[in-house]
Amino acid sequence: MAVYISVLPPEEMPLMPLREVVMFPKAIAPLFVGRESSIKSIENAIARYDRHIFLVSQRDSSVTRPAADDLFKIGAVSRILQLLRLPDGTIKVLVEGMYRAHWKPLRALPAAEEGDDPFRTVRVRRFEEAEAEGEENPGGRAALIDLLEEYAKFNKKLTPSVLEAVTANRRPGALADAVAPHIKADYLKKQAVLEEADPVKRLDMVLDMLQAEVLIWGMDRRIKSRVKTQMERNQREYYLNEQIKAIHKEMGKEENSREELDDLEKAVNLKKLPDEARDKALHELKKLRRMPSSSAEYTVLRNYVDWILDLPWNELKATSIDLDKARGILNADHHGLDKAKERILEYLAVQKLAGSLKGPILCLVGPPGVGKTSLARSVASATGREFARLSLGGVRDEAEIRGHRRTYVGALPGKIIQSLKRVRSNNPLFCLDEIDKLSTDFRGDPASALLEVLDPEQNYAFVDHYLDLDYDLSQIFFITTANSLHGISLPLQDRMEIIKLPGYLETEKQSIGRHFLMPRQIEAHGLTSGNVRLSENALLEIIRCYTKEAGVRNLERELARICRKTAVKIAEADDGNRNVTVSCRNLPEFLGVKKFRYGERENDPQAGVCTGLAYTELGGELLLVETALMPGTGKVLTTGKLGEVMQESAQAALSYVRSRAELFGLRRDFHKDIDIHVHVPEGAVPKDGPSAGITLTTSLVSALLGVPVRNDLAMTGEITLRGRVLPIGGIREKLLAAHRGLISTVILPKDNERDLKDVPEEILKGLTLVFVRHVDQVLPCALVAESEEIFPGRSESHPLHHSLRRGECLDETPAAH
Repeated sequence: MAVYISVLPPEEMPLMPLREVVMFPKAIAPLFVGRESSIKSIENAIARYDRHIFLVSQRDSSVTRPAADDLFKIGAVSRILQLLRLPDGTIKVLVEGMYRAHWKPLRALPAAEEGDDPFRTVRVRRFEEAEAEGEENPGGRAALIDLLEEYAKFNKKLTPSVLEAVTANRRPGALADAVAPHIKADYLKKQAVLEEADPVKRLDMVLDMLQAEVLIWGMDRRIKSRVKTQMERNQREYYLNEQIKAIHKEMGKEENSREELDDLEKAVNLKKLPDEARDKALHELKKLRRMPSSSAEYTVLRNYVDWILDLPWNELKATSIDLDKARGILNADHHGLDKAKERILEYLAVQKLAGSLKGPILCLVGPPGVGKTSLARSVASATGREFARLSLGGVRDEAEIRGHRRTYVGALPGKIIQSLKRVRSNNPLFCLDEIDKLSTDFRGDPASALLEVLDPEQNYAFVDHYLDLDYDLSQIFFITTANSLHGISLPLQDRMEIIKLPGYLETEKQSIGRHFLMPRQIEAHGLTSGNVRLSENALLEIIRCYTKEAGVRNLERELARICRKTAVKIAEADDGNRNVTVSCRNLPEFLGVKKFRYGERENDPQAGVCTGLAYTELGGELLLVETALMPGTGKVLTTGKLGEVMQESAQAALSYVRSRAELFGLRRDFHKDIDIHVHVPEGAVPKDGPSAGITLTTSLVSALLGVPVRNDLAMTGEITLRGRVLPIGGIREKLLAAHRGLISTVILPKDNERDLKDVPEEILKGLTLVFVRHVDQVLPCALVAESEEIFPGRSESHPLHHSLRRGECLDETPAAH
């Protein structure tokens, strides 16, 4: 432990304050003195005190005339070694520290002369450290020497001779005092070292200071090294770019690049752009001017500016709405579709009167081939708008709609913006085709991105990720198409007005084939109207036996095949005036064997076989349901690739039959001894929906009772466990399928009677429609048996017995309906 022992009496000597400098014992340091009071203290020390002077640090270096409280209480008694007066009146003095000391003013001088300090001469008291044996602290000394050697690599003032002299000190206090002056640390930290009485603690304090300086110097060296490397790389790139510029200048390319940027800036200023887009383009052009044309970023910025210039921001094509002209174009391009045409004309009439496009987005829903896309093209032609089409089938990336951000390599705007660039008009008719075929995966939901595009309240400020600018889509006439509403999300449906396009009737297909498709194919195959003659019966045969669709695409393919065969015959005969007649007799020579059987009903009534009606994307279809019974343990098997809803309908049908087993003359546990197999043919085709409920029930009852089902009758309707028959959809298409399948009687839910107004008279001709509310009304009409045979468990006195006789109390609608 260190103790202080006063070995000399207090001494008097001049005091000189130091600013941001701490004097240590045994240290030699040069000082530049400029204050008048300090110069007088030095002169006084030389003249009267044998060159001894007391040096102490100021607490605040900004104080010019420090008082006693502005100085630390511990300083160093020093000796002046050399003195040099400089021309500017200042003094350079070399001093050597001798020992630590406390100080106090010698006396107060109230009558001091102007400019004198009351504590210029002070009394000091020296302290000596009495160190006990074993205080050398070899561990701390070794660590300090190692750090000092590393520090000497950064601090060039620590020469090998100085380093050797410093490390020669063996005692901790002397070593700390020798090292501290060479550390570039804050003077307050050095003052704390000077004031520390314990030599070992003083050594630890110096060790911490030195370690911090080594870390700072090391970090500074690494930063400078990285900066130097980066500067060398930048200098190299700059040098190479300057050489490239010089080469381009010699070849005349540099002038071309500058001229291109000038032309771009002129184009930006001349084009009618929104203020935001113009400011963005000019900002990017400024970047281009400061960037070498060989840079990869240059191409990215240049493409971005080109996109801004190529888009039709405020370029609107002059449009006119003439309802008579629009009606004529729609009728000339499409046969039928009266409901869709009427709605489109209403839409155009409102736009003409209101003078604004803002309104509902039209969505045309219908089977393939009925003319949805071509109808949109006709609307564009009728309104004088450019036509843009975007197929959404299979699109699963949101960026296809909103575009990619420019940070990605090869980024481009979305398909909406790309299409507008292609048509060069900001008010086209935009057809979003196959909107129900959108997909979703980890890349986003494009259907959600379309919500903004198709919302009139939002699309005036559509933001494409690539442009990152507001783009006005409100002037665009959007029409979407879909085969069904099943694949369209409800929020997206809410933004559109649904217009359903039904399948074509046979008579409509005949007219379309005769007046639209056949002339187009004759022209496409280089023929004339006199080269091929297709009879009406042959055309009807093609529709019935070679195509099976709601639209007319396959019909056009078959007509094209006839034209190709005709072209071969004419080319082989080398007679351009030859006439080829196609009739029902020679039709197989052109189209081969028949592909479909017209009229798919069963030839004879059979037990367990019932004909239902289904609605698909291709239109209406006849649906056979077969039920077979086998000895077993009560298992129920359903096959034919039935969906979950249709399987549940089969379960509901069985539960209904079991609940009324006694009424049908069956044992209550009849199902325990048999296995029931329900099959719907064409097993490769998926089938689903609730509308086969009464068909499944009738087939099951027929099989259980062994009573055949009429083969000229078809039915459709959903069933409940209580036997109620609920309404279904697709009445028009289903009745068309029944008409095409030579069905004479159709059983429908009573609540669907109101839907007959949408069914053409030619479909109803020859059909007897029976409307029912309960399955008990279906069975007497469908089964080839009397009510007593179907319901043997019902007594003559039962109130429903007489009402369920065949043909009684049923709402029948004959062909004259």
